[in-house]
Amino acid sequence: MANITFYGAARQVTGSCYLIETEHHRLLLECGMRQGEDEDENEAGPGERALPFDPRSIDAVILSHAHLDHTGMTPLLVRHGYRGPIYMTATTCQLLPIMHKDSAFLLMKDVEWINKRRQRAGKPPFEPPYTLQDVEHELELCEGMHYEEKRTILPGVELRYRDAGHILGSAIVELWFDGRKLVFSGDLGNSHSPLLEDPSIIRKADVLLMESTYGDRNHRSHEETIREFMEALDQAVDDGGNVLIPAFAVGRTQDLLYHLGQMHHEGRLRQNQVFLDSPMGTSVSEVYENNTRLFNDDNPRFRKTMTHTWEQWLPVLRFTRRTEESMALNRIDSGAIIIAGSGMCTGGRIRHHLKHNLWKHRTHVLIVGYQAFGTLGRKLVDGASRVRILGEEIVVKAKIHTLGGFSAHAGQDQLMAWAKAFDKPRPRLFLVHGEPESMQVLQKRLAHELHWDALMPEEGETHEI
Repeated sequence: MANITFYGAARQVTGSCYLIETEHHRLLLECGMRQGEDEDENEAGPGERALPFDPRSIDAVILSHAHLDHTGMTPLLVRHGYRGPIYMTATTCQLLPIMHKDSAFLLMKDVEWINKRRQRAGKPPFEPPYTLQDVEHELELCEGMHYEEKRTILPGVELRYRDAGHILGSAIVELWFDGRKLVFSGDLGNSHSPLLEDPSIIRKADVLLMESTYGDRNHRSHEETIREFMEALDQAVDDGGNVLIPAFAVGRTQDLLYHLGQMHHEGRLRQNQVFLDSPMGTSVSEVYENNTRLFNDDNPRFRKTMTHTWEQWLPVLRFTRRTEESMALNRIDSGAIIIAGSGMCTGGRIRHHLKHNLWKHRTHVLIVGYQAFGTLGRKLVDGASRVRILGEEIVVKAKIHTLGGFSAHAGQDQLMAWAKAFDKPRPRLFLVHGEPESMQVLQKRLAHELHWDALMPEEGETHEI
């Protein structure tokens, strides 16, 4: 009998990590970074997390997609001795170097900043959880697979990836071992995605791990979200201010570029300057340009234009790679849209823009993605009047807009529709990737409508499967 131990994203959204122990092998499904709870300085150090298992005992690592809350700690595995294969989709193989090199750089900068304060306080310095060298070693272990390809990755263990429609290269994981089939939903995409296909339907499984990020609610309708988006942009023009949009470099940023381009072609975009102030977001957008074959066919004009570049689709777009270019944006008084990472305001250039602009009445901040508990983005959504950014207290006078309909995650009805497709007898179900309240709502709905019991494992729990 095989076992699964839930080491992350158990009654929480981030930090995905599950150890599967079969009769002959140990498989690690995801190894993600926790976001939010470790944002402030703590005894473990920024981004650090002690691994609750020996990385050298793992035979293979399986990743669903490139987001750091699913992959961000794989360089730490390598740092502590892991030398086996790391499986992912071929497109995730293109995104991972961008994501992890950027993460290592930012972690190093965070450690430098914190250690200056620790030195003044007479405390010992922190070490970064991993370095660029660890990332380089990790990348040598990566093996990409195409959607629908079924591969034997270990004796008696088979793996297949199906399109999850969440971000480019995101996948639902199908895993066969010991005569049983485990399915991990990964992050299921919103069926209203402007770029990607809907999540693949899976019919059969013995064990199912399903995300529940939005298990308690549906998103605003697509039409209402676009209307609110345009109203917020127009209000910023009327107020004579700029628009700041914290956005995840993978997925959300490209969706925003699509919508802004559509508004431009329709003559409805009043801002004459759009900046993507994210070196990582820029590099990721280039990967999207090179993989348009994975886009849906909802907008033929967009597909045709994207055989060229994003600037062809959105002519007022400018990419700012260099630090000097980013700093210069804070001298623009009005009429600009600045998209910058990170999506939860936990790092990256958006923090500097918020520091320089949150205290201005004319500034508009558009929150377009999930904000985990404890993050700066969550504090803004919750109406904080003052926040601390880069060691300085900032008063919040900017207008904060929350646009939930842009989420790249499936809403509650979409989660239910995807789950209903499983044949009876339905698989043993574990809910993951959700805050407890969201999971409980989804758990009750599954029980009421489908008579399907769902478990909500605690962190560290082990279950036979």
